[in-house]
Amino acid sequence: MRSHDAGRRRFLTTLAAGSAAATTLPLLPRSLRADDGKTATNIDEALKYPRTEVSMPGRFPGRVVDVHDSSSVVDGAPVAARASLMLERAMCELTEERDVRDAWRHFVSPGDVVGLKVNPVAGKLLSTSLEVTDAAIMQLEAAGIPRKDIVIWDRREFELHETGFTAERFPGVRIRGTECKDAEGSFYDADGKLYGAARIDRQWSYWADCEESYDEETLPYMINEGKHSYFSRIVTEEVTKIVNLPVLKNAGPSVTLCLKNLAYGAISNTARLHKPLWGETCAQVPCFPPLRDKVVLNIVDGLVGCYQGGPGANPQFIVPYHRLLAGSDPVAVDRVGYDIVIAKRIEMGVQKEHSPRGTAFLDMAAGYLLGIADPEKITHRKVELT
Repeated sequence: MRSHDAGRRRFLTTLAAGSAAATTLPLLPRSLRADDGKTATNIDEALKYPRTEVSMPGRFPGRVVDVHDSSSVVDGAPVAARASLMLERAMCELTEERDVRDAWRHFVSPGDVVGLKVNPVAGKLLSTSLEVTDAAIMQLEAAGIPRKDIVIWDRREFELHETGFTAERFPGVRIRGTECKDAEGSFYDADGKLYGAARIDRQWSYWADCEESYDEETLPYMINEGKHSYFSRIVTEEVTKIVNLPVLKNAGPSVTLCLKNLAYGAISNTARLHKPLWGETCAQVPCFPPLRDKVVLNIVDGLVGCYQGGPGANPQFIVPYHRLLAGSDPVAVDRVGYDIVIAKRIEMGVQKEHSPRGTAFLDMAAGYLLGIADPEKITHRKVELT
């Protein structure tokens, strides 16, 4: 099989265009039906499923813990010991437990298979840090979850490997992606079928009345064309609980944090969704049970993040935020993260003031009962370590 490097370059160009599309977020949330003149989706189908006691926004609606530690990053690199302490304090503050093991047991139990949804899309410069991931794994182990029952996952298995999420680095932990290659670097098996096609679950899909055709180089990064985006079997079959570990970064005048990390990380055929449905995708895909009922905790890795150029990594816009955000409510966590990123953008002269367009997808998600978007109703607990 020939190299797919050219296809990857083309696809990353598409991603950049998708980032730019964040500037066209809708002004107000809306219900998307075939007769409203907008792009129809199957959100109504998702909302019919009964909620469970752990459905988003989870055990602590509207509560966000913000741990800041000025010594957590040295020379641009996260400090492992500080990251571990920060996560321990965040978990205990969130749950009001003294013992971090008891804190984690609010969310997971022995017998669970826990998926850690990291974000490697921007490469080594701006990935979920290995240090925060290490801390989460060690604390999960202390709470009774063995390494064999922990899965580090994202859409692209090869990007996980490129950013340091390997079996050698995390022994005993499974490293899984939906889009994947074989040892020779091919996306296709001996029969000419995409390996990724066997890793999507065609029983679960996000349907939207828009589509895009992909050339042979781009298709492996999408898996399928058409109007359906299928959920990964990682979320429908392989894990019972999900801990979401996004990076603190911008997407135009908005953010790509908890909801975006889940929505675009859990489904196939996403390029078609960036321009017409960025906000809707972020708000609607997490409404489906494989995410809504399994994502129990969100931990935003803000040790190092960015305020411009996201979701990619542009070195001139990468900064140490020196913080972790934690909460069961992804909407509230995203809103707190948004305020942090926008404050930095205003400080650096990238934009002048908050725009309602930047939080429209959060208002939409709140309308679907995924969490609390109103900052006046969010309990923002700040912890200063140094």
